[in-house]
Amino acid sequence: MANFLTNSHRNGAVRYPMALDLNSADLVGMFVDNADDTAAVTDDFIDDILSAARVPAIASCPSLTGKTFGSVGVGVFDADNLVFSALTGDPVEQFIVFYDSTVEATSDIFASWDVTLTPNGGDVTVVFNASGLWKY
Repeated sequence: MANFLTNSHRNGAVRYPMALDLNSADLVGMFVDNADDTAAVTDDFIDDILSAARVPAIASCPSLTGKTFGSVGVGVFDADNLVFSALTGDPVEQFIVFYDSTVEATSDIFASWDVTLTPNGGDVTVVFNASGLWKY
């Protein structure tokens, strides 16, 4: 795998840049167990990822805080580090960020990063790069 912005997010950001305000939208993080499913650059919504592959379940996914757009650099989206409390589940190989619209078929997947993690019930902090999560 490789780190990526999904095709649908990249196309939507170009065609409809004001359709979703990233600063106020409920963006959440989730891990993906590639033994059950793999997030792909062609996936557009969270319902494209099997429930068995989601770590944790959507209801337990933390929301990104401290979101900014353009403050780290022109076209750069950034957020505070993300903490998963008492994370349990299968070993995971991907970390994704998606928009939680509360409807899986309309919850856009934005980006994916390769990770290696075996949850053990402890807190897990995802530390984002100081230069931002992604750039348009």
